[in-house]
Amino acid sequence: MPVPLLDLRAQHADIRDEVVAAVMGVVDSQLFILGEPVVKLEEDVARLSRTKHAIGCASGTDALLLAFRALDIGRGDEVITTPFTFFATAGTIHNVGATPVFVDIEPRTYNIDPVAAKSALTSRTKAIVPVDLFGQMADIERIQELMPTTPIVEDAAQTIGARRGIDGTERMAGEAATIGTFSFFPSKNLGAYGDAGMMVTQDDRLAERLRRLRVHGGLKTYYHDEVGYNSRLDALQAAVLHAKFAHLARWSEKRRQNAKYYDVALAGIPDVVTPFVDPNNVSIFNQYTLRVQRRDELQAHLNARKIGNAIYYPLPLHLQPCFAYLGYKEGSLPEAERAAKEVISIPVFPELTRQQQDEVVGAIRDFYKR
Repeated sequence: MPVPLLDLRAQHADIRDEVVAAVMGVVDSQLFILGEPVVKLEEDVARLSRTKHAIGCASGTDALLLAFRALDIGRGDEVITTPFTFFATAGTIHNVGATPVFVDIEPRTYNIDPVAAKSALTSRTKAIVPVDLFGQMADIERIQELMPTTPIVEDAAQTIGARRGIDGTERMAGEAATIGTFSFFPSKNLGAYGDAGMMVTQDDRLAERLRRLRVHGGLKTYYHDEVGYNSRLDALQAAVLHAKFAHLARWSEKRRQNAKYYDVALAGIPDVVTPFVDPNNVSIFNQYTLRVQRRDELQAHLNARKIGNAIYYPLPLHLQPCFAYLGYKEGSLPEAERAAKEVISIPVFPELTRQQQDEVVGAIRDFYKR
C-alpha cells in the first residue's frame, strides 16, 4: 500500500466547508490586501506565541529578511546561524548584505550548538539565528546566557505552537526571541494554500518598523520613511489560515501520537535511531526524522515500496556552491555533515492512519531483515 509523505488532500477534505466559507467571504468583500482576515490571524498567532505583536508578511523567507532589516543588519555585519537548515535562513542573511557565519549543531536535536555559537562571536556579530528544526525549539535560554547582548532572530518556521520549559516557565516558539519568524508554507503544521509568513516580537518599536517595512517602508499611503518591500500577507491566505488555526493544536497532538507509535514500533532495529526530543521541549513534529547509516539504501527501498520519505537536508549550507566564497571546507562542521549523510524523514502527518504507519514500519523492518 503506498503511503505519501504528506497528504494535504486528506486534511482539506476534513475542513473544506470552513475554508471555502472563509475564502468566499474575502472574495465577496473584494478586499484582498491586508484587512480584517490578516488582523484576525495576527491576533491568533500573537496569542499562541504569547507575544505583544504579530505582523503578517508574504512568506517565511520574507519574515527573516524583514527581521534583519528591522535590526539594521547589513553590509559588513555577521550573523551566526546553523548550516543544517533550509536555504532561506542563510540566503536572507546574504541578501541584506551581511555574512552568514555557520557553526555546528548538536548531534541529537540537530539544532545549533550554543557553545559553538559563542565561540564564533566577534565585534561584527549583529544577531544569531537559531533554527527550531523538525518541530522542537532550540536551546534559546543557553544562547541568551552565553550571548546576552546579541539579538536573537528565532527561525521558528517549523515550530508554530511548540513550547519549551525555560527557567521553570513554559515558553512558546517565538516568545523569548528578539524577533520570531514563522512560515505558513503549505507543508507546515499550519499551512496556507500558497506562501505566507509571520513575525512576532515583544518590542513595540520593532513591531512598528516591521509593519512599515512590509508595505514599502511607509504606513501612510504614498509616504515612505524608508525603502521597504512589498511583502503584505494576502487576505485570502490569512482567511485560510485563520480557518485552519482552530485545528492546529489537535493536529500537533496527533503528530505527537504518531511519533510515539513509531518510537515503539521501530525500537530495537539495529542502525535506526529514532528522534530525540530534549526533555525541556514539547515538539510539534513537523518531521519525524530517523538517523541511519545505510540511508541511501533505505531510501531506495522505501521508494520501491512507494513509502513517502524525504531528506532534510542532503548538503549543509556551508558546503553549498553559492557559499564557497565564505571559505568553509568539507570536514569543518562535522556534526552537520554527518547528519546530512544519515537523516531521512518518514510520514507523520496528522491524518496518517495506523494501517499506513504499520506499512511504513513494515517496510523499514523488511529492509533490515535482508
